[in-house]
Amino acid sequence: MNEQPTGPKPKWWSRPQTDRPRATEPPADAYDLAPPAGATEPVHSVRERPGAPEGSTDAPSVSASDTPASEAESIPGGPAPEPPSPGSPPSTPEPPSPAPPLSAPGPGAPRPASATGPAEPVDAPASPAPPATRPIPAESAGSAAPPAPRQPLHAPDPYGTPPYGGPGPWAPAPPVQRPVPTPPGGTALPQQPPYAAGQAPAPEPSYAAGQAPASEAPYAAPPAPPAPPASQWLQYDPWSAPGEPFTKAGDPVPRKRRRGALLAGAVLLALVAGCVGGGVGAYVERNGGITSVRLPQSGKEPQGRAPDSVAGIAASALPSVVTIHVTGAAESGTGTGFVLDNAGHILTNNHVVKAAGDSGKISVTFSGGESVAAQVVGRDTGYDLAVVKVSGVSGLKPLALGNSDNVLVGDPVVAIGAPFDLSNTVTSGIISAKERPITAGGEDGDGSDVSYVDALQTDAPINPGNSGGPLVDSKARVIGINSAIRSAGSGGSEGSGGQAGSIGLGFAIPINQAKRVAEELINTGRATHPVIGVTLDMKFTGDGARVADKAVDGKPSVTADGPGAKAGIRPQDVITKVDGQRVHGAEELIVKIRAHRPGDRLRLALTRDGKEQELTLTLGSAS
Repeated sequence: MNEQPTGPKPKWWSRPQTDRPRATEPPADAYDLAPPAGATEPVHSVRERPGAPEGSTDAPSVSASDTPASEAESIPGGPAPEPPSPGSPPSTPEPPSPAPPLSAPGPGAPRPASATGPAEPVDAPASPAPPATRPIPAESAGSAAPPAPRQPLHAPDPYGTPPYGGPGPWAPAPPVQRPVPTPPGGTALPQQPPYAAGQAPAPEPSYAAGQAPASEAPYAAPPAPPAPPASQWLQYDPWSAPGEPFTKAGDPVPRKRRRGALLAGAVLLALVAGCVGGGVGAYVERNGGITSVRLPQSGKEPQGRAPDSVAGIAASALPSVVTIHVTGAAESGTGTGFVLDNAGHILTNNHVVKAAGDSGKISVTFSGGESVAAQVVGRDTGYDLAVVKVSGVSGLKPLALGNSDNVLVGDPVVAIGAPFDLSNTVTSGIISAKERPITAGGEDGDGSDVSYVDALQTDAPINPGNSGGPLVDSKARVIGINSAIRSAGSGGSEGSGGQAGSIGLGFAIPINQAKRVAEELINTGRATHPVIGVTLDMKFTGDGARVADKAVDGKPSVTADGPGAKAGIRPQDVITKVDGQRVHGAEELIVKIRAHRPGDRLRLALTRDGKEQELTLTLGSAS
């Protein structure tokens, strides 16, 4: 007959609980623990802690607060002992001694595992506290007997133990690592202790010897991890090789030396400051200060120029050039001239002094500004040249004369004059062409005042007022007399009264021809013209110059005993060449003849009755 225990059955609240949800009543298949012989305190039924190692059990301490008041009243002196196993004699339980108060686990102790999860570890304190134990009265301690081994109610389940069962031993929670503060300079500070005093976790309390069966080891908290050094936490390097130790605690962080960077910065700052200072100093020195404005200007240079430069030519020729003002009864005009000799003879154009006539006044103004009266020595309409003379003037500087036969196209030239009464005006250019046959004048209508010039063409600007002025070469020598311009407006020339400006077509009388005429005007007051003694048909439109049938006055066109008659020229002959140069008209033939002196020999080519002939002619002279 099985005997059943008469005492109350242990309830689920008899198990100690600490800060976790209360567990439900253990299942029926839990191990039943028989009370050990001589034990003074009943042993409660416990079940295996989930996740604990095989054979280990949870035996946490029980506090007075965990037992409800109703149970404490119904179970005097604590819970009733478990009924004896079948076949064992009943034992009379000794009166229970009052249970000493249990100390509560420390704040750092891990919470026992509940029915729903494992224990929750907390931060370990700096120094572990001794475990709290429950004292056992002395009288009961001596009578304690070794506990009997537990016997399972049924065979163990091979799938309820590792590796098929619950997890292995609980691993302690890692300590909380806190970041190490580092100052801006990079100096490591001493590390504070990770836990404050009194915060170390207390181990799980266990029963003292004699209060629990030896086979039932009380649940002990896992050992607290060792406290790190108080100076500084170990620093973990994730890129280090496996197995290498952590950085040694307390090693100072190496600081980068900035001496090179500071030195480079200082040098750069010095260079910038030097450049800025130099620029400011140069600006102040050049401009005379910061507030006043002074524009930069080059210093004085020597006034001399190369003799063959335009400035050198002008400086040499200007003292010999004069400005001529003419006032007549009907008109007045302005022109230019230059000094021929120390006697006061000045050469100019005939159309410059023509307005004075027989009663007009002529005034000459030198480059220095001195003005004196002048008288006409002689003039010639055919060459458009005239010579005037000033008296009572000393220190005259005659202008050197060049040779127009030596001039080549492209040679540089300088024209000096008084265009539009602007005295001492200098322009420059080149020789554009030679032996240009031009005619100027002809205002009288009878042809007696027409000028025939075998001219030098230049692109040096020539305007009204430049007439009579010198055209000089690179050595300041006169090679021509500026006499005419071709105007785009009227198609006339300055010599014919045109007043248009220069378009780069200026003409000058060659100095070789002007020299001979000037000498004759100074010596005799008149100039001689070379002639061939024939009358030309001015209306002939063919190529060449044709000899007319009769003269204007009805006389023969070939003068008897004249140069032409002696050479064999006849009426209706067409002269085509003079000294090998082609002649296209009557005016051009006159220009070619007047380019020579009386007495010069010419070779003429002519066409008679469709046949070409050549003959030699000696030039005559006419007043």
